[in-house]
Amino acid sequence: MSTVVLLTLTGLGLAALYFLIASGLSLVFGLAGVLNFAHGLFLSVGAYAAWQAATHWGLGLAIPIGVLAGAVTGALVELVVIRPLYRRPTEQVLATVGLSLAGVALLQSVWGADPRPYPRPAWTAHTTTVLGAPVPDDRFLLIGAAVVVLAALLAVLRWTRYGLIIRAGVENRAMVSALGIDVRTAFTLVFALGGALAGTAGVLGGMYFGSVSPSQGASLLIFAFIVVVIGGLGSVTGSAVAAVAVGLLQQFVNYFGTSGAGDVSVVALLAVVLLLRPGGLAGKVAA
Repeated sequence: MSTVVLLTLTGLGLAALYFLIASGLSLVFGLAGVLNFAHGLFLSVGAYAAWQAATHWGLGLAIPIGVLAGAVTGALVELVVIRPLYRRPTEQVLATVGLSLAGVALLQSVWGADPRPYPRPAWTAHTTTVLGAPVPDDRFLLIGAAVVVLAALLAVLRWTRYGLIIRAGVENRAMVSALGIDVRTAFTLVFALGGALAGTAGVLGGMYFGSVSPSQGASLLIFAFIVVVIGGLGSVTGSAVAAVAVGLLQQFVNYFGTSGAGDVSVVALLAVVLLLRPGGLAGKVAA
């Protein structure tokens, strides 16, 4: 019983990390129609910014600086790289893939290729016993952060002006433009929001793994894309459900199966969903 509890809570912690990355990806694709392969770079920039802040100024500033760094990076990428290519999807993919590779190389040139130990609050290294299972406290931090982010995103999408614009743009971008609404500003805001969420994932991911490396964002991005496709492109709630399914499946299969079997099972789940429900669990809706 204790093993099942530990695997469940650890899987939910990993699911929370996937959701934080996938929610931004899903919103960007839903509104702007951009498959942003540089999204992992936002995570890595946020993680290293938080690491740098924690090293020099203490942990108190690490999280907001990491989130801000991710948001600024997202907005800059949209303004400089993506905006000239909105009507050229092939070039978008090539540009974001190239930016991702260049970003990893740049991070390696500044901080080196080796993983660096990640500073974190002392309490996150402790454990809490749940039904006989000693669960690391950082898992609860990740789960709590994901729940707060999900609630905040749903509130923004349903009850704010830009949230309504985003939801309408996901359904019919041409109609929103015809109403005289400047969707370009909405695009930049969504990229900034996605970058902030990725930066949050970078900060919390460093605590989860205990280290940060230049390629960490790119490796997590693979599973985030799987979550987005399973959940339904453009759906925040679909991404949340898919992240839970992927995180739990990966943890349980990796524990009870052979090494790497969890990753294979996630790809198999993706294939099954695409065969049975090509639009994903929730389809292309914003919430």
